[in-house]
Parts: sequence; structure tokens; C-alpha cells
Amino acid sequence: MLAVAIRFKKAGKIYFFDPGGHKLAAGEGVIVETARGIEYGRVVMEPGEVPEEEVTTPLKKVIRKATAEDYQQVKANQEKEERAFQVCLEKIAHHNLPMKLVNVDQTFDGSKIVFYFTADGRIDFRELVKDLASVFRTRIELRQIGVRDEAKMIGGLGCCGRELCCSAWLSDFTSVSIKMAKGQNLSLNPTKISGICGRLMCCLKYECDAYENGMEGFMEENGVVIAPNGENNSEP
Repeated sequence: MLAVAIRFKKAGKIYFFDPGGHKLAAGEGVIVETARGIEYGRVVMEPGEVPEEEVTTPLKKVIRKATAEDYQQVKANQEKEERAFQVCLEKIAHHNLPMKLVNVDQTFDGSKIVFYFTADGRIDFRELVKDLASVFRTRIELRQIGVRDEAKMIGGLGCCGRELCCSAWLSDFTSVSIKMAKGQNLSLNPTKISGICGRLMCCLKYECDAYENGMEGFMEENGVVIAPNGENNSEP
């Protein structure tokens, strides 16, 4: 199936669309219709054949390549998001709600504004939504997210000194367990194997399979490691 891969946020999930006859190159901006409304995104993979099992049909078509006016609209939306963030902070303080505002996202056509927040439990934000709707005169959605999503949106530096994987390139979060740290003989001290989000670091997953495959066939008897060929590997 012919499809083009499009991403709407840096390190965000990749979605497939029908190129609709447009000649598109990686990095180009496009305007497409999504479940949220009309959105602006960037091509991450030019049109090509994609296995049908990897896409959700029917594919929606790319409306057009982004124009100069579209880029101006994107910039204007970013300025509106900054204002909406400040307004929402004031409203949260006014209602004395125990929540932390993380990010604001407005659809390209301005039909909806989504406010992302974290909180320890359920929050009754009905009055907050009414206040925001009266200010912005559009659909308002408040979406509670987890700490890993918060780190992805805000970004930062990991203990390795590099930009967080989740905010730089990691599209989807994978399940990470303490067993992965044990298998790599890493310290089980939570402060050493946890990211800035407070959860186990995503990079524990990267070399997990290599360690598991490398240990296949090895046995341990009375503290002595026996290799698959029967040799004692506990001595230099």
C-alpha cells in the first residue's frame, strides 16, 4: 500500500497517510486531516510501499503541502499556546487545584486546545474547563498524563549527559523492568537506574536482548561459571 509517514511532534508517534498524488520529501511540512481536526505535520519518510498490516485503513489523504501562510499560522498558534499556558496557570491557582500544567497544544485550525497536566489523583476540573472555554471560545480538553510523558514533553538531559531519548527520538515507551538491570549486572540502587522522570531508564532495554543471548548456554555451579564448551570461565 502506498503511504507517506508523518509526524506531528518531535519524537512523536509516526502516522501513515495517503499522499494523494503529492510529491513529498522527508522534512517537508504538510497539512492533513486527523481525528483531532486539520493538523500540520512533517514528512519523516517519503511515499512508498508499506505493508497493509502496519497501517490503519482507510488512509486519510494529505490535503496539501504546507504553504507560507500555513507556516505563519503554525507560528501564530505557538504564540497562542504560550498565552494559553499562562492563562491556565492563573485559572488553576484561582481554583486552587492540586495539578501541574505541563504543556498546551492547539490544533492547526484552532478548533481545540488541549491542556496536559499531571496530578497525584483524580481532579475535578469542570469549573476550570468552563473558565478556559469562556476565554478562548473554542473546544477545551484537559488530559492527565504520567511522569514519563511529562519528561518527553519538557525534555532535559539524562545522566549520560545527552538529551533524553524520549524527547529526542523515542516514539513509543516500552516496558522496562528491574529484571533487565539484574541481567546486565547493574547496580540496583534506584537513584542510579532511574531517569529524571523517576521511572526506570528506558535505555535499560537497549542491550537487554544482547545480554540474554550472550548468556545462553552458560551455567553456574557453586559460584563457578561453566561455558557451553564445558570450560571453566571463572579464572583469567
